[in-house]
This record gives sequence, C-alpha cells and structure tokens, in this order.
Amino acid sequence: MKATRRYPFSASHRLHSPQLSDEQNREIFGKCNNPFGHGHNYILEVTVQGPVDAGTGLVVNGQSLDGLVRDEVLERYGHRNLNEDIAAFKDVPPTTENLTTEIRRGLLAKWPQEFPRLDRIRIHETDRNTFEEGAF
Repeated sequence: MKATRRYPFSASHRLHSPQLSDEQNREIFGKCNNPFGHGHNYILEVTVQGPVDAGTGLVVNGQSLDGLVRDEVLERYGHRNLNEDIAAFKDVPPTTENLTTEIRRGLLAKWPQEFPRLDRIRIHETDRNTFEEGAF
C-alpha cells in the first residue's frame, strides 16, 4: 500500500549557474534569472510504501511523518532564499530538480527505521511544473 501526504511551503530563488556566462544564464533561465529572485508556493508530496499495520490500520503514523517533514524540510527551506540560506545551493542552481534531490537526501538521512519505505518525493512548483524523484 502507498500513502502520500502533502506539505505546502514557500521559498525564493534565483536560477543562475556560476558555470555559465551572464548571457547564457539569461538565455536559459529567462525571467527566472532575475537578480532579485522570485518566489514559489511549493507543494511537497511524500509517498511511503509498506504494509497496512493490523493494529492501527495505517501505512504510516501521519503525525510522526509530519514531524520529520517539518524538521527536515519545512523549517529548513520554508520562507528561505534558497541561493543564500541553503549551503547545498551556494554553487549549484536551486532549480526545483535540485531542490527535489536535496529534500530526498535530507529525508533519507533522518528516515526512521520503523517507517515504511520512502517511495517518492514530488514537488509541485507551479500549475505546469512538477518534479519527482524516487527514493531508491
């Protein structure tokens, strides 16, 4: 059985790669390369997979998962400038692809052994852009 919980958070970023020229950055990232940055109201989905517990009827204790996501994602990334406040993005563009990978890494590093397997992380950046990575 799979279970998915959704978590909204807001953050800002500027898409800019130090490995590219200013002209290349403007060409590739367009308005998202604005030197002042821009923000998103992201929606994170965390999907777990495992058996339904016979005693509780649940795949995962939602409050426990909420606590982990709060500590490892919402407090770390919420209302932050990803370029300036998150060490992982000092030299790497904070694209939502890279954000998805960073969040997956952070969750897996703290994932309790008693939790079901982390199956997938999905982040909705806009109505048109969604990014997903399996936990593997």
